[in-house]
Amino acid sequence: MASRIFFLSCLRADGSYRSLSPRPHYPSMPKYPKGAKASAAANGGGDDSGATPQEEEDEQEKKVALFSVLGMTCGACAGSVEKAIKRLPGIHDAAVDVLNARVQVIFYPAFVSEDTIRETIDDAGFEAALIKEEVKEKPTLICRLRIKGMTCTSCSSTIESALQAIAGVRKALVALATEEAEICYDPKLVSPTQLMEVVKDTGFESILITTGEDRNRVELRVDGELDGRSMSMVKNSLQALPGVEDVNIDPALHKVTVSYKSDQTGPRNFIEIIESTGSGRLRASLYPEGGGRELHKHEEIKQYYRSFLWSLVFAIPVFLTSMVFMYIPGIKHGLDKKVVNMLSIGELLRWILSTPVQFIIGRRFYTGAYKALRHGSANMDVLVALGTNAAYFYSIYSVLRAATSQNFKGTDFFETSSMLISFILLGKYLEILAKGKTSEAIAKLMDLAPETATLLTYDNEGNVINEKEIDSRLIQKNDVIKVIPGGKVASDGFVIWGQSYVNESMITGESRPVGKRKGDTVIGGTVNENGVLHVQATHVGSENALSQIVRLVESAQMAKAPVQKFADRISKYFVPLVIILAFFTWLAWFLAGKFSSYPKSWIPSSMDSFELALQFGISVMVIACPCALGLATPTAVMVGTGVGASQGVLIKGGQALESAHKVDCVVFDKTGTLTTGKPVVVSTRLLKHMLLRDFYEYVAAAEVNSEHPLAKAIVQYAKKFKEEQENHLWPEAEDFISVTGRGVKATVGNKEIIVGNKSLMLDSGIRVPVAAREILAEAEEMAQTGIMVSLDGEVVGIITVSDPLKPNAQDVISLLKSMEVKSIMVTGDNWGTANAIAKEVGIDTVVAEAKPEQKAQKIKELQMSGLTVAMVGDGINDSPALVSADVGMAIGAGTDIAIEAADIVLMKSNLEDVITAIDLSRKTFSRIHMNYIWALGYNIMGIPIAAGVLFPSSRFRLPPWIAGAAMAASSVSVVCCSLLLKNYRRPKKLDTLQIREILVE
Repeated sequence: MASRIFFLSCLRADGSYRSLSPRPHYPSMPKYPKGAKASAAANGGGDDSGATPQEEEDEQEKKVALFSVLGMTCGACAGSVEKAIKRLPGIHDAAVDVLNARVQVIFYPAFVSEDTIRETIDDAGFEAALIKEEVKEKPTLICRLRIKGMTCTSCSSTIESALQAIAGVRKALVALATEEAEICYDPKLVSPTQLMEVVKDTGFESILITTGEDRNRVELRVDGELDGRSMSMVKNSLQALPGVEDVNIDPALHKVTVSYKSDQTGPRNFIEIIESTGSGRLRASLYPEGGGRELHKHEEIKQYYRSFLWSLVFAIPVFLTSMVFMYIPGIKHGLDKKVVNMLSIGELLRWILSTPVQFIIGRRFYTGAYKALRHGSANMDVLVALGTNAAYFYSIYSVLRAATSQNFKGTDFFETSSMLISFILLGKYLEILAKGKTSEAIAKLMDLAPETATLLTYDNEGNVINEKEIDSRLIQKNDVIKVIPGGKVASDGFVIWGQSYVNESMITGESRPVGKRKGDTVIGGTVNENGVLHVQATHVGSENALSQIVRLVESAQMAKAPVQKFADRISKYFVPLVIILAFFTWLAWFLAGKFSSYPKSWIPSSMDSFELALQFGISVMVIACPCALGLATPTAVMVGTGVGASQGVLIKGGQALESAHKVDCVVFDKTGTLTTGKPVVVSTRLLKHMLLRDFYEYVAAAEVNSEHPLAKAIVQYAKKFKEEQENHLWPEAEDFISVTGRGVKATVGNKEIIVGNKSLMLDSGIRVPVAAREILAEAEEMAQTGIMVSLDGEVVGIITVSDPLKPNAQDVISLLKSMEVKSIMVTGDNWGTANAIAKEVGIDTVVAEAKPEQKAQKIKELQMSGLTVAMVGDGINDSPALVSADVGMAIGAGTDIAIEAADIVLMKSNLEDVITAIDLSRKTFSRIHMNYIWALGYNIMGIPIAAGVLFPSSRFRLPPWIAGAAMAASSVSVVCCSLLLKNYRRPKKLDTLQIREILVE
């Protein structure tokens, strides 16, 4: 169930997908919680020695408070106030208005109060008063669009800026590599249709993927006569169904799109209603998946392939007549024959053949350039359009002058424009082909879902009366699905009959098959190994675990790494700079030729000085490539996050990936992280004469109310004394109190019972006898946890609990040291047990008896010392520290709050994956740096060569069409360099650890 907890945690309560956008890191202050639930962690989480308190609220929202501040006179004052507030834990944001003497603070009330904020402002030297408080933020949803027609980062930046300017859009991310946009918007102020219109206005086509609303959507194909009357009947009939929220009918495509609530209805009901409404004249089925990323990509690949082939049909004859046939005497004589004045047959043929390439096949470059220039930006299409137009229209000038002159001998460049377009189309074809491979991880995840499922029908007595094979997309909530041995589970659900072993490695990363029997949950996409199972569906469509992990990986690939800002800044000025360089290159060579600054012998016999200068200018214009820079980071991040998902390491975007490669300090929690998190009672020592059965009756009655692993271990052990009673009910505990990090208090049968650590006893005024202290000391030396029990103010016994270390914990710490990464343990357990565990695994620095906020404080101290800190934890009490760390790593079997607060989720719950995550991020960023070196190096070297710096010494010049081929090759090479990450293998030492672990078992 670790994966189920994780996937659900990725969604907000309102159904929107949680934003994975990067947040600023302040080394000197704790960060705010990433999820709303994490805000409850500071005062509602347990830790390693005490019991977890009951959560009073399932979710804590942000609050907005407005303060009047007297005494601010300038920007420096505002800065002081803002800095003081942001140093507090739990501050989301603070905005200071000097003119109106006000400060608006968005904060998490579980971390900080209005009074604390007000006192902090007072301490900064100003007088503050709370004047207004708002409880709720405006709701936001995440809309995803697929965008067609982008060629470089200039295109994506234009769309991003246009979307950001819309009222109601909180944030917009446009990814060139995935060709998708992710927009965080307020549905009250703007609709997805308006967002699509804005994209259209910028000159690009958009396709809606999801609006982000909490509903399922299905597309149905309706065959038959779909006239106005039948459409109206179908729409009204569907809208009358309970749970149907929206119905759209496209008569041209015979498509009906229905948005619905999955717990009330489903696609089979819609098909039945449509067919019954049409009185047998209409047939409905699931619409072929036409809007998917793969189909869109496949169609785009086909378009470029066709365009390239057609361009070759025209460009090759142009090239042959210009470059090859001119050296074959017989053919040369025929091509040189004059048609009108000095216009030859060869020139006329080249003009005719190159025109379709320039204006029909190359139309996409004109369109792209026009769209870019219309919005005040310049992209690759602008460079290609300028370069090819310069060559083509000069050639027309040459042809027309030859046709009207008796002695003009000019040279045309028709082969330059046609070959240039052909090579750029080839480059784009290869680039898209390569880019398609970067998202293979998502395709593989989606392929895990089976295409069909066996639906069971029961009679009133619960007997199976029918089995029917259906499309797995037609499964509805509460359907019962039969899963045969070797078959895939078609939907998330729970077993109602049968028992078997299920291989969940494709979802959770757990290599061992997991036993399943009646009542156990199963995950869609996993493989049933032996027995037959009947599974009742609980989460269908976009709600199931597989769909949610796909959305997580897609969002991770959308999020920009901070290093990408470097490329975005360069790309903004790249094209205008190249155009200026090309103009000055042409001007320099033209003036040099005009004033005879170089010998006439340098000029090729087939052209004059102006034409030579023009070729140099065109070559500079088309060799420069902004695409390679724009693709350097996103393609590597896409492949890196995809590889991580396949290894059981889920990385939430480029921010986490970039931070992880800088990590030089890892802070480990103890219970459930370094240890298995499944403690067992190893001994019980009574200090008073009483039956052990009665002793555990009292203890279990108090601890059964706690969710802490230690409490569960004690209750499980106590059940051994009640084996004859299968469903034994413990005595009712009254006045139950959970003391964070220490234990629990309750009244059971008129006796006041306290179960917890020594500090809880002392704070409660209970004397700890010498014998008890000695027992605790012995337990701590053996790396065990001693839990004291008092009845009516007197210590009556001590329960010793052991939580064994995870396999290879010691080896993982040793490997981190070899990677020059420092390891620290921070735990809520007692110092004795903490030191014993630390000594066993090889950790030198230990912080014990730490409360949740103290763990976060320790992270902050390490950051202030200059370290980049990763926190590895699994409990509610770890979430503040996970939030505060530069990189939070949650153990996959941990709580949903810890997983939501983390940047990286280790789904297999193996410590070795900490090393995998750090190593993968280092390899990914090494690849990004290589991409930048190649992309920048290519332009730095290519532009001078194209400008003719080698021409004076070696007579070497780069023809424009070869320069265009080089430009296309640079983008392809960057994508292929990123694709090499697919061959990533985790450090070999980790494989030897795994083998050793299997041998030991």
